[in-house]
Order: sequence, then C-alpha cells, then structure tokens
Amino acid sequence: MEKKLLIKYVDVDIYQQELLVLNNVQLEIHSGEFVYLLGKVGSGKSSLLKSLYHEIPILSGVAGVLNYDLLSIKTSEVPYLRRKIGIVFQDFQLLNDRTVYANLEFVLKATGWKDNESIEEQIHNVLVQVGMPNKGYKMPHQLSGGEQQRIVIARALLNSPEMILADEPTGHLDPETGRELVELLYNIRLSGTTIIMATHNLAWMEKFPGRVIRIEDNYLREITNAISIEKILVQEAVVVEALVEEPEATNESIEEKPTDK
Repeated sequence: MEKKLLIKYVDVDIYQQELLVLNNVQLEIHSGEFVYLLGKVGSGKSSLLKSLYHEIPILSGVAGVLNYDLLSIKTSEVPYLRRKIGIVFQDFQLLNDRTVYANLEFVLKATGWKDNESIEEQIHNVLVQVGMPNKGYKMPHQLSGGEQQRIVIARALLNSPEMILADEPTGHLDPETGRELVELLYNIRLSGTTIIMATHNLAWMEKFPGRVIRIEDNYLREITNAISIEKILVQEAVVVEALVEEPEATNESIEEKPTDK
C-alpha cells in the first residue's frame, strides 16, 4: 500500500520570536513511519514539533502538514489540524484535580464528542491500547511516572490521530520504564500512525529501528544508516568516558567539544 505524505517542508526557516532556530528545513514524512529527532537540549527539537501543529508559525518556504498549508492556514482551521495530531509531553500535563477517566472525557468533549456512550467506549479503547484498562478511576498523583505517561499516550490517541508527536517522552522515567514506553509507541506505529519522537537517548535506535534525523548547528540532517548512527554512539561513549575521568568537568565544557560532521 502506498504511503501517504503527511509532512512536506521545503526551504523552511523556523524562528522563536526573532531568533532563527532552524535554517532551511527540508523534510518529508509519510504515514506509518517511526522517526527519531535527535539533538542537544536547546537545539530546536521542540520548536520543530511546535511548528507542525502551528504553535510556532511558518513564514516562508513550503510547509504542508496533513493537507493544511501552514503559511495560509486560517485561525479557525488550526483546531481541526490539531485534532489529527496527538501530542505527548515530557511533563504529562494531566489535570490533577480529576480522575484519569475525567481527564480523557474532558479532551473528547472539548473536541466535539457529545454521545456519552461513544465517549465511554473510546476511553475504554485507548486505555486498553496503552495497557491501563482498570486505571480510569485513579487520580494522576496515585499513578507512577510511567503510568502517567501511558495515560498521556492514551490521551493522544483519543481522536485516532494520523501522527503522534512525542517530545522527550522518557525524560523523567527510569531506563526500563522508558523502554516500555518507547516500545508502546513503536507498536502504535504498526497500526499506521506516524510517530515522531524527540529524544537525546541514542540507545532506543538499536532496540527500535526507525528513521533518524539529527539537529545540529541549526540544520536538520538525516542520518538513517548504521555507519552514521555508530559514529554518534561512539562519540557519546567518548563523552561519557570523559565525564568519568574528569568528574569536575561542567556541562558547558562538554557541550563545547567539537562534534562529528
């Protein structure tokens, strides 16, 4: 089956206020892809994701997302674009004063669902999909970090999105819980949903292969091949070794080390 083109960026510059964050972005992403977005903190990963759902406007080039032209999209059209995109935040952003069920119900009603029976069925479906069918009555604070992130993924699935954007979804989780979350997202991709995951954890690529795009020096660069990925893994190992040998080194001094071009 031919894959559908979901994202097409040509000669796109992305700004945060007046600061140029990403220069001359060239990007095509199709249905059913699992895409890693790599880069240091502050490199522009979140800015790229925010541009896809029009939180950061695009002012030049060609920018098409899910059949919407981001340069000419109307304000009234933005909610309809966002309903086609599920968003998984690092810091959960659940409503702490209501149950898991009420959190999910709130999203469905806010996006136009009215029939209570359909709402109940859809909430059950997404909770089953993320392995949390019996947690609807829980308050967020009664859940572990991994469980909360599963609820966030369930929330992202509510409107059967064509793609999910996950911004450092394992950042606050221990390695084993993080692996389970990435595996969950990887399996969601098998249903045809495109997953774009911003991360700085290079280990996921070996366990769950996908396209790999790296942001470096304000540019996107595709590195989806074993040689490039192996070089980055070696580079990261060198940085870790330096940290072990020189514990007094600061984050700034490590980040200033030259990168492999």
